[in-house]
Amino acid sequence: MTEIAAASDRTPPAARSLLARAAAGERVQRPPVWFMRQAGRSLPEYRALRAGSSMLAACRTPDLVTEITLQPVRRHGVDAAILFSDIVVPLVAVGLDIEIVPGTGPVVARPIRTAEDVATIRPLDPGDVADIELAVRQLVSELGETPLIGFAGAPFTLASYLIEGGPSKDHARTKALMHSRPDVWHALLDRLAEISATFLTVQIEAGASAVQLFDSWAGGLSAADYTEFVLPHSQRVFAGLAGHPVPKIHFGVGTGELLDLMRTAGATVVGVDWRTPLDVAAQRIGGGTPVQGNLDPALLLADWPVLEAAVRRIVDEGRRAPGHIFNLGHGVLPDTDPETLTRVVHLIHSL
Repeated sequence: MTEIAAASDRTPPAARSLLARAAAGERVQRPPVWFMRQAGRSLPEYRALRAGSSMLAACRTPDLVTEITLQPVRRHGVDAAILFSDIVVPLVAVGLDIEIVPGTGPVVARPIRTAEDVATIRPLDPGDVADIELAVRQLVSELGETPLIGFAGAPFTLASYLIEGGPSKDHARTKALMHSRPDVWHALLDRLAEISATFLTVQIEAGASAVQLFDSWAGGLSAADYTEFVLPHSQRVFAGLAGHPVPKIHFGVGTGELLDLMRTAGATVVGVDWRTPLDVAAQRIGGGTPVQGNLDPALLLADWPVLEAAVRRIVDEGRRAPGHIFNLGHGVLPDTDPETLTRVVHLIHSL
């Protein structure tokens, strides 16, 4: 037996999954499918399990994380699990006072807007998220051949929450700080890039088969601002993962005009929201990079003939990309019928 063959035999089954092969640009018989926010939100069993516990408490309880992450795998038969967590978990782990308010999202008690504020944010130590490491290890053991996707927030999106004090539609304070105090801005994003890279590394070393970096609000930026103020810090996150040969997905909302730039951040797969057809997105991204996406989550509430046609169209468009992972163009909406998600998975598995 050759050394290469021996190494292949030692590779965990999840690392040879359909997801891993599609993410590597391999032509597979059908696209793997998973859904952003599949762990929770629309599932009645999730709501029953979460009753009486806050979002952050649930995210820091390994047994709850394990069960919630497994629920959509059992119910829908998706090709990958996504860790049940939140992008602010590592920020809370380093001592920032953040609460996830139902119906609102993360709310920051003391927004970060000065150099002195930035200096108070310490690096993330792996021991700060030992509970997340335990949850990942438990999940990998339970999932077997099904890959687990870990995730983190990208520096820009995390910075936006910290500067605005919570969710924002226009990111006005964020952009103002970016341009008026670039020294403070870059110091903040340097620290956040370090935190995200450490958080992802913990998940990979605990057994996650892939990771996704969410830059949810990057679509609010011009290409020039993204290039100068955001891209170097996203690149730093992916550079921190260079020693880990797992698929690395980079996703943002409203980023159709930034897709080619996002590829240069260092991901192996670029996520596409529902606004840009996958074949068009693949041309913009270039570089032989596989894509992920991109069903409009709202169509999960449409009549089945409409939804089926959209799924088939997206799969067809994805075949013209170097590789395709089927997903939504953003997260599952809370009012989605779980049976519809299961039906979509069965359709894709039949193609």
